[in-house]
Amino acid sequence: MKILIIINDPPYGTEKLYNAMRLTHQLVKDHPEIELRVFLMADAATAALTNQVTPNGYYNVERMLKLALSKGVKIKICGSCAEARGINKLPLIEGTELSNMSELAHWVVDSDKVLTF
Repeated sequence: MKILIIINDPPYGTEKLYNAMRLTHQLVKDHPEIELRVFLMADAATAALTNQVTPNGYYNVERMLKLALSKGVKIKICGSCAEARGINKLPLIEGTELSNMSELAHWVVDSDKVLTF
């Protein structure tokens, strides 16, 4: 089974991205046989920036994304969303990559389930 999770909200300020990553980690843990893909759009594109610093006891999206990548989750970032936010030339978390709407459309058609946050 292939599952695609599309995330639109910023990494901090709401808990949508945090909850999407919690679900990602649970899916990987409980169902290692699935192919899991995450596409970061709109303000979620900023989640892929490196060197995030959060207060002790507060979740850190960079660590959550790195853990997902280490478990084989594919993570792509909307290139035009990154460009609009001026981050397309900044260092991104290793293993993530800029993508485009064409690839997202392919992932949608190729997925058995698509979830949005």
